[in-house]
Amino acid sequence: MNKNYKILIFTDLDGSLLHRDTFKFDEIKDYLKQLISKGIFIIPNTSKTEKEILEFNNELGSSLPYISENGSAINGLDLLNSNLPKELILSREKDSLIKIFKESVPVNLQNKCKWLSEMDKKKQSIILGLEKEKIKMALDRKYTIPFKFEGSKNEKKELSKIIKKKGLALQEGGRVINLTDKVNKAKALQVFVRFFKKNNNNVKTIAVGDNYNDLDMLKTSEFPCLVFNDKFTLDEIPIKNLITTNKPSPEGWADVIKKALVKVNKN
Repeated sequence: MNKNYKILIFTDLDGSLLHRDTFKFDEIKDYLKQLISKGIFIIPNTSKTEKEILEFNNELGSSLPYISENGSAINGLDLLNSNLPKELILSREKDSLIKIFKESVPVNLQNKCKWLSEMDKKKQSIILGLEKEKIKMALDRKYTIPFKFEGSKNEKKELSKIIKKKGLALQEGGRVINLTDKVNKAKALQVFVRFFKKNNNNVKTIAVGDNYNDLDMLKTSEFPCLVFNDKFTLDEIPIKNLITTNKPSPEGWADVIKKALVKVNKN
């Protein structure tokens, strides 16, 4: 492998690297470790919380830098270079977002937003697909607020328009919508790369996702990879040079990365 550049793999977790239902990745754990041993950096870039990502790191047995809560915070740049910061916060805290939401959104639309934090454990478990002991970590959020929207498509568009005008955003994943600051996975990727380039300017970026809230991140990378998701067709995704697989996660993750690395090494 050409040692003149560093490879950064920014990856979504649920449905991309982790199995969509079991959240396991045993089948590709050795491959992940092999990539890391070759000096390739794997950076989770996910809607998951800090605690959830640290649990993933623990299962993998590696301390990976990561981007949490849909681009809200970057952690562990110092693991790549001791001169870089340990943490970069890109978002306001969730209390500020809720305040803006309650002051700006009409009551009829507010009532259509069912916050996960206010649901009972059984409902939370069904929606998130998690065992009860993992729900606490998933809802231990600093910057984003997950909810289910029980209105029409037009009402959701109206809500999104109001939110956007107030400098916030709605990030729609596979299971919930998150109320967020004006952040996303793509912006966080760009900040991460900008800091990384202070110490090593020759960087190749790969991004892996499987859902709508990953598409901006994929567009921002040099080698965008899409893991199979039956929710949409490739015709819906206007991304040039998209690397795809017909395999679901986690095997699909390994498949697109192998294809991407072939392309990286040809450039």
